Amino acid sequence: MWRREEGTEVRRAVALPEQAPFAILSEFQVPRVPTEWSPHAHPRHELVWVRGGTLTSRVADRIFTVSEGHGLWMPAGTVHGGRATAGAEFHDAFFAPERTPFAFREPVAITMTPLLESLLAHLARTDLEAAARARAEAVVFDVLQPSEHQFALQLPGDPRIDPIAEALLDDPGDGRSLQEWARELGTSDRTVTRAFRQATGLSFAQWRQLLRAHQALMLLSAGHEVTTVSELLGYAQPSSFIAAFRRVMGTTPGAFFGGADGEPGATSCTSRAAGCTPPRRRAPSRST
Repeated sequence: MWRREEGTEVRRAVALPEQAPFAILSEFQVPRVPTEWSPHAHPRHELVWVRGGTLTSRVADRIFTVSEGHGLWMPAGTVHGGRATAGAEFHDAFFAPERTPFAFREPVAITMTPLLESLLAHLARTDLEAAARARAEAVVFDVLQPSEHQFALQLPGDPRIDPIAEALLDDPGDGRSLQEWARELGTSDRTVTRAFRQATGLSFAQWRQLLRAHQALMLLSAGHEVTTVSELLGYAQPSSFIAAFRRVMGTTPGAFFGGADGEPGATSCTSRAAGCTPPRRRAPSRST
């Protein structure tokens, strides 16, 4: 994934009880230092979201970035690793598959509305009566919906261009051109271009722009100014960074985090060419 921050604490996955007493188990924590969870899988579906920071998750050959206002649903049995920024309010909720009336076949971004967040915070209480818990869980199932747009970075997984991906993950501000990379790898511009298209569906320039947008979300969530983020990501000037962010996310950094309607991330990723895809429709409901 990204270069590990200095002082990162590496943890193992949370241990869940063998028998779930409830359909939904909800909890939260505030890591004091950057925290990483080693690759693991859960026997239950997991929904993670953050406030005041970001979470990145690696699932096979994709990297997901979760910022405030959004969550990530991880189907039961999916192997994943994660990393949260220091001081972020990290929330997760576990759903018993046999008691969840829908299923997503792969990781999917979820819109964390104020109602959904409030319900899951309510379910984190340990003093709820069974009837009250059942009512709240039923409403969660009704309001939990995929985000209109998904935001994931597809890693190439192609030995011809993996050195480029690894270098840019380590330093997203690396400004080497396509031609410079081709010379360094002893290949042609056409080969590099074709390899990126085949592996990711994007051109080299689009893929790097998408990667930088992921990193921008982390830096901006950590409180860095747009000017600083622009410099760290290798843009000549802030206006160039803002324009690139808008092409990927469909809005400016300020609007994304401030929210035109008062909610962070109200406007989301809009360009399929930049790696945004419509979510899969949820499977038909079944009785619980």
